[in-house]
Amino acid sequence: MTTLLKQELLRLAYILLVFAIPGWFFHISLQLVFLGLLVYLGLHLRSLHKLHHWLKANPTEPPPELSGIWEDIADNIFRLQKEELKAKQNLLGIIARARTSVSALEEAVVLIDSQGNLEWWNSAAEKLLGFKSDIDIGKPIINLIRDPSFIRYFEHGPYTEGLRLPSWSQPNRYVQYEVTRFGQNDRLLIAYDITRLHQLEQIRKDFVANVSHELRTPLTVLSGYLETFASNEELPPKWARAFKQMEQQATRMSNLVNDLLMLSRLESDNIKQEHKAINMTHLLEQLRLDAQAYDPEKQHAILVNIDSPLRLLGTENDLRSAFLNLITNAIKYTPACGAITIRWSNDEKYGYFSVQDNGIGIEPQHIPRLTERFYRVDAARSSATGGTGLGLAIVKHVLLQHKGILNINSKPNIGSTFTCVFARESLVD
Repeated sequence: MTTLLKQELLRLAYILLVFAIPGWFFHISLQLVFLGLLVYLGLHLRSLHKLHHWLKANPTEPPPELSGIWEDIADNIFRLQKEELKAKQNLLGIIARARTSVSALEEAVVLIDSQGNLEWWNSAAEKLLGFKSDIDIGKPIINLIRDPSFIRYFEHGPYTEGLRLPSWSQPNRYVQYEVTRFGQNDRLLIAYDITRLHQLEQIRKDFVANVSHELRTPLTVLSGYLETFASNEELPPKWARAFKQMEQQATRMSNLVNDLLMLSRLESDNIKQEHKAINMTHLLEQLRLDAQAYDPEKQHAILVNIDSPLRLLGTENDLRSAFLNLITNAIKYTPACGAITIRWSNDEKYGYFSVQDNGIGIEPQHIPRLTERFYRVDAARSSATGGTGLGLAIVKHVLLQHKGILNINSKPNIGSTFTCVFARESLVD
């Protein structure tokens, strides 16, 4: 039994004894004991009233004069209040320092509540995003940044990658947005000024496109003369072999230039080609004929499975180029007399174009990087096949234009399956 409880029981016993002794003399013990209990209750009610008045009127002041267990309760409440106040002040200090630190950042930092409304932002956000603290606080962010791409990104994600867009408040500037969820669906938005990076990227694209374009004409002339010399039967064997090798390398360089030009076109933000419904049965039959003519000496079995009657909305030339890149890769890396299956199918959510082979396969560590430009699993092997190292990069960019993704499943010495996945809204009857 605690000391305070013992003291309170002794106090109650003392009060009852004080009232019980006179009652014994006057033969009214029960009445006076009951009166003593009322006095004891009144003392507690008086202490409770003092405690309530203190908590309501002056909780930051020292507690009133109390006794017994009420004094201990008041002292504990006062101690807890001081500790809470100290913790609150420490927390406010941490928040103030954090806000000062965030305000010093060059990146725009914006806190957005679970309803999508602006809660707080640093000074960089006012400069970069044009927010005004006196009128924009509490407004939905999508009412300020109204770009449809940003609205889709903000409302639906995914947030694994950032979003690059022209600045809505400053012409000729570009901003990258990155969103992170926290708490109860609150969001943290970080925005970067990537104008310089965008300009450098545009310079790179323009340089590649211009150089590739300028190389096309001289390469065409060189290829023409080399083909003429290589086909001349009067040349000595040594010279004929040299011209033949030069012709092969000129052809390879020409293919590289054509692939670079196509990549530059696909990357251009100004190219918005109209999507039309593509007859996939007809397209796959054309691809089968092209595949059979690509390397007939290997005698591959080219199979076509059409498991869907739906057509695909897109740019036929670009999709044909992407699909043909996947098929020619399968031909290059599948030994003679292998099997290659081209398939078009769909389910309730997606449409699938896939190329499956039983070739040499790919090690797992290479798969995430296959769509990078000029990435080669084996440089010697790729050179022997005459590849440019841009085929899968072209496939990736074509699929981006059609809101599709590329899935790769491969096992060494068993084979590979490359699958282009298209959203259901890209399919029509």
